[in-house]
Formats: sequence, C-alpha cells, structure tokens
Amino acid sequence: MQIVTTHNNTDFDALASMVAATILYPGAIPVLPKNINPNVKAFMSIHKDILNMYSPKEIDFDKVKSLVVVDINSWARIAHVDELRKRNDLEIIIWDHHSNNGDINSAQKYYDEMGANITIMIRQLRKERKKLTPIQATLFLTGLYEDTGNLTFPSTKPEDASVASYLLNNKADLNVLSRFLRPAYGKKQKDVLFEMIKSAKRTKVNGYNICVNKLDIKGHVEGLAIVVRMCREIFNVDAAFGIFTDRERGRSIVIGRSNTEDINIGSIMQSMGGGGHSGAGSAMVKSAKPDAVKKMIVELIRGNQQASVQISDLMSFPVLSIPSNNSMKEAALILKKKGCTGIPVIDGGKLVGIISRRDFRKARKDSQLKAPVKAFMSTNITSVKPGESPMKVTQLMVKHDIGRLPVVDGGRVIGIITRSDVMRYFYDTLPD
Repeated sequence: MQIVTTHNNTDFDALASMVAATILYPGAIPVLPKNINPNVKAFMSIHKDILNMYSPKEIDFDKVKSLVVVDINSWARIAHVDELRKRNDLEIIIWDHHSNNGDINSAQKYYDEMGANITIMIRQLRKERKKLTPIQATLFLTGLYEDTGNLTFPSTKPEDASVASYLLNNKADLNVLSRFLRPAYGKKQKDVLFEMIKSAKRTKVNGYNICVNKLDIKGHVEGLAIVVRMCREIFNVDAAFGIFTDRERGRSIVIGRSNTEDINIGSIMQSMGGGGHSGAGSAMVKSAKPDAVKKMIVELIRGNQQASVQISDLMSFPVLSIPSNNSMKEAALILKKKGCTGIPVIDGGKLVGIISRRDFRKARKDSQLKAPVKAFMSTNITSVKPGESPMKVTQLMVKHDIGRLPVVDGGRVIGIITRSDVMRYFYDTLPD
C-alpha cells in the first residue's frame, strides 16, 4: 500500500499537492490530517466525494510500504502517521518547496524553492503529460494563489506565475477560487488585531523594522495568520510576529510574516520546531515563556549565535552509564550517589536501554533488586543528535513524557540532555 499525506493544519497548497501526488502515483491513498485550515474545511465539505480522502484511523499502517510526503519535511508535523517513523523497510518520497534541511530521510526527494509546493508538482505533471480536470486545476490554482499571496509574496518565482497561466488554460475557475480563499476575518480576529495594534512597537534589528506582539488567547482562534499579515501592513514593517499564548494548554502559537527575503521566516520558525518559507511560517511552542520566544526571534534576526545553540552546547558529558548485567541494586546506588533520575544502559559501546527511578516501581520485592538491570530497563529509546535545537528536544520530552535523552552521534552515546538542561537554557540563559 502507498499513502500520501501532508502537514497538520492543512492549507490549500498542501491539499492541492496531495491530489497532485495521487495523479503522479496512481493507486496511492491520500490520508488527510485531522486538523485542517478553515477554508480547506469549507472546500472539503463540498468536494469530499470527489477527492475521496481517508483519515489516519482508516489506514492499516502495517500494510503501508510507501509514504509520499508533500509540502513538508518534518516528522513532528505529520504526527498522524507517526507509526511509520521507525520503519526501516519503508519507501519515503518527499515533495517540498521549503528549506531543504528537514528531518525525514529519503532517497527520493524533490525539492525546489518555489512560492508554492504545487508548482514543482505541476512541473512533473506537465512533463508526464498528465491531463487535469477543471476541478483539479481550480484546486491547484487555489493552493498556488494562497501560498504566494496571489503572486505578490517575495517568495514568488517566475515559474509560479507560469503555472498560474497553465492552470487558467486548463479551465481553473477563478469564481470558485475567490469564494474559498476568503479570509476568515470576523469579530475574534478584529479583537486580536485591535489588541496587537495597542501594544505593537516598531523595533530596528540589523537595519530592518520589525514588530513582535505577545498576546494571550483562550481556545482556538482562526485566522491568526491574517491578523499578523495585517499588522505588518498597518505598521509598515519588514516583518511582523505574533506570539499567541494559551496558558491553560501551556503552549504558544508563533506566526511570522515578512516582505523581504533577507528575513527568512521559514528558517526562524524551523529553529523553533516549526516551518514555512521565506515570507511566511509558524511554529507551536510548548513549555517556554513568551518573553523567551520573543528574545529568541530577535536574536535569530540579529544573527546572534546564542539563538543557534545546539544540544551539544547544553548536554552533560562524559556519560555515566551502567551495563545491562549489573544488578538493580547497583543501579539504585549510582542514582542515589549521583543524584540523577536515570542513566543509560550501554553494552559494548552500544545503547541498549535506559534505567530510571520510575523503573524501580516495578521491582517491588527486595529479591528483585538482585535481578539484572536489563530485566527492568526501558528499551523503547528516544535519542537526539548533537545538532538538534533545544526547542526540538523540548517537544520530544513533552511528547514522550521523558526527562532525559541520550545524545547519539554515529551510533555512540556522547552525552545526556535533561529536562533541567533545556529549561535552564530557556528560562535562565537568555539575556534580560
């Protein structure tokens, strides 16, 4: 079985790219994430039968042999197919127009920095002389217009405009397009924009005018990207950022919009675990204060190396470890003596597990303390590479509910990064 999927909060470019992939790969099953853009949701309500999308719950992932990922190259943003992440026998094909340094490894990768992802896919459709229906052409043009701001964003390339002409020649309907690309701008969005205007301040960073707004929100508010774009236009700045914090959920949505390629929003958001392209991007940030996020944005624009801190700068080393044949009692003594909550289990230089204080709950009898560590250790290991960002590690810790991660380079454990290390960075080391 071959499936096609894209990122959460699916926009029109992502949806269009999924449909294009089903044309390029006949028989591939399109798997749509649960969370989709409001305008896309409206489009799907009418075109659901024609597009024939599947939900992740309808897929038997054990039968999946090939995965086509469009408009994204990040495992964190396709969590709905996370069951496939550790498969070594899986063929992965990527089509992406964002920064060419995502974390999904693939031997088949089609990348070109265009204003819209659908542009590079139509290039292939035209090469293979695939015919388009008027509905497909309309959807493809909707995706192209949305991601290029009707061909006005700085990220727009000449080929994007050429593809728009090609789609119009294939009977793309501009009336349908304009209906579904209406901004989701209502009372909530007006209230948010009003609050942003009241508190916004223009700041000069590296010769560019920017504004960064922090705002508390409750629950889900649609159309925040539109609000940030309007804020940028109203204040006539080179880039605008909105940090929208839902304190009840303990997370912030960070959205950026730029009208200059010198401030690459996609690159900034990627440093926070999100993504995008030069003119627009977003990230979901958990367990970090809005002030720290704001300072990180400014430092990234400024080019300060502190904003590019990697896990190798924060991890502890050399690594304290224990062999799997040692007893649980010996492990308990080490944990108590060193005051740590867990240590890696290493045999012959290879990481085979993690033993933590939580694992000792399984050893309820004194006699079980004589058992080897391998009988109680956790073998479902989540590790990180030394080049990962603190934000990426935070996301993994929250997702898997773990407090420490081995840092692995070339199959060898070179350090340990703990929740305390990451939080110390976010809360203490950023400049006041």
